[in-house]
Amino acid sequence: MSTEKIPYKIYLSEDELPKQWYNVRADMKKKPAPLLNPATGRPVTADELKAVFCDELVKQELDETNAYIGIPDEILSFYKMYRPAPLVRAYCLEKALETPAKIYYKFEGNNTSGSHKLNSAIAQAYYAKKQGLKGVTTETGAGQWGTALSMACSYFGLDCNVYMVKVSYEQKPFRREVMRTYGASVTPSPSNTTQVGRKILEEFPDTNGSLGCAISEAVEAATSKEGYRYVLGSVLSQVLLHQTVIGLECKTAMDKYGIKPDMIIGCAGGGSNLGGLIAPFMGEKLRGEADYRFIAVEPASCPSLTRGVYAYDFCDTGKVCPLQKMYTLGSGFMPSPSHAGGLRYHGMSAILSELYDQGLMEARAVEQTQVFEAAQRFARVEGILPAPESSHAIKVAIDEALRCKETGEEKTILFGLTGTGYFDMYAYAAYNDGKMSDYIPTDEEIAKSTAKLPKV
Repeated sequence: MSTEKIPYKIYLSEDELPKQWYNVRADMKKKPAPLLNPATGRPVTADELKAVFCDELVKQELDETNAYIGIPDEILSFYKMYRPAPLVRAYCLEKALETPAKIYYKFEGNNTSGSHKLNSAIAQAYYAKKQGLKGVTTETGAGQWGTALSMACSYFGLDCNVYMVKVSYEQKPFRREVMRTYGASVTPSPSNTTQVGRKILEEFPDTNGSLGCAISEAVEAATSKEGYRYVLGSVLSQVLLHQTVIGLECKTAMDKYGIKPDMIIGCAGGGSNLGGLIAPFMGEKLRGEADYRFIAVEPASCPSLTRGVYAYDFCDTGKVCPLQKMYTLGSGFMPSPSHAGGLRYHGMSAILSELYDQGLMEARAVEQTQVFEAAQRFARVEGILPAPESSHAIKVAIDEALRCKETGEEKTILFGLTGTGYFDMYAYAAYNDGKMSDYIPTDEEIAKSTAKLPKV
């Protein structure tokens, strides 16, 4: 089919909305390593996880055999308020770059949370409500997950307690206020409201916080209150499962027009959006049906895939969570206060870590000034102000398109535009005023952190 016939935006109908999530682990010959109980060193049991997570989510977390898991009607009804999300052909960006490459992006910013996070937030809130819980606790980095969860909890009438990484709490006050508008309580982390928060403050009194810190506080808060459970916006397999609606919609839209991407690019912090975007395509690769290049893009300030080690580590700084085998910088690693708050996590999803270790994925680390240069370039021609996290994918998509310009190759590039940057104006101001700097941790800093990994 001629590319001229492909519209700027490819919309699917409500009937084409995925009715099932896709579990990529079912097609992985070598599965991700199991979560371990740090006290016993043995794989965690469902009963142990149910003390922290909702029962149905525990079942999804441990399921490695069922390729498809049905999406409940209540969640589908909510999805229909903002899904299916458009697949956009970036004709204007292609023209500006003078590239023969064809560039597509899946836009996930068509909801008040401004990002893909709502896909999992509504699912986790639904299962909490179905279980009869009073409320949930969580952490948030840039605030997109906290915003999404506050919306989902409001919809189902649940209490929502959010521990927001301190630097983001201060940098992104408007996202904090959206959470409060939806009824959530928001606490800067680390805080004096939990034992683990006080311990972290004692050891790192001047810390800007991290996702690992906030996770520890949220888990403690959930397990110390009757009728509450902890929910997570990334990293865990259950979250990547819910986010597969992104990739499934992409696949349906591309198949409709006979489009096959050569490479699929996504930003990577904990792994939820990248895992969701690539899942059905990776499934084809695992089954030997097709081949693609997958590129994970992470910040140079927090380079877990490109400079971390593949080992068991705590998922949180306070060391109250199970151990997960992943690419990690060490649970005590304190990333610099970069503006891509959603990517400031010390580790990576077990699923993505295993796929990367098997050589099925690539990874690149980019500096934030280059990221914002790419964001500005994109915004000026495509008309969307991208989130700092999403802009990591934009940076590498532009790099690959320019490489096609040099070689004359007509590659098809797909990247995930995970959300909008309209609550990130302090970051854009810092870039526009020339006050943004880059920080890359030294080998010594990373070695010092990874030297403290648990002995498993």
